[in-house]
Amino acid sequence: MENPSEDTPARWQGLPSWLLSQTANHAHRLVGDGFSSVGARGYHYRLLATLEESGPASQAALGRRSGIHLSDMVATINELADGGLVERAPDPSDRRRNIISLTAAGKRQLRRLEKRLAETQDELLAPLSPEERQHLTKLLSRLLDHHNQRTGTSEEPWR
Repeated sequence: MENPSEDTPARWQGLPSWLLSQTANHAHRLVGDGFSSVGARGYHYRLLATLEESGPASQAALGRRSGIHLSDMVATINELADGGLVERAPDPSDRRRNIISLTAAGKRQLRRLEKRLAETQDELLAPLSPEERQHLTKLLSRLLDHHNQRTGTSEEPWR
């Protein structure tokens, strides 16, 4: 369906759940395309940002902090290590574990990803004024917090 709103029954078009899901589809595409344009994926951003914010950590700790499932964590670390963006080193307290660290190249890539992410946020929110953007963000945060508290879970935003 090229333009879903053309074929969508009018009674759906005003439903907040429909509007949120359709907007989320656009957001996911924009962010994915933005990261892809600099040779990255959402998991790359999440892992690099987590390392910068929290410092070196084991794969398990990074999984908990970033929300990346451990089954996806190994592949993500491999991709970033192959690009010289992170380093693995044996954990001095437990040689069976690796500690993952952010490299200088990883910090530079994180800056590029943050720039692309800001551009995609601007593209997504283009029709809104700065005040409307802030208000929308507050409302969405409130909704997400409410549902996360009720379910005890959080969703994965970007792969």
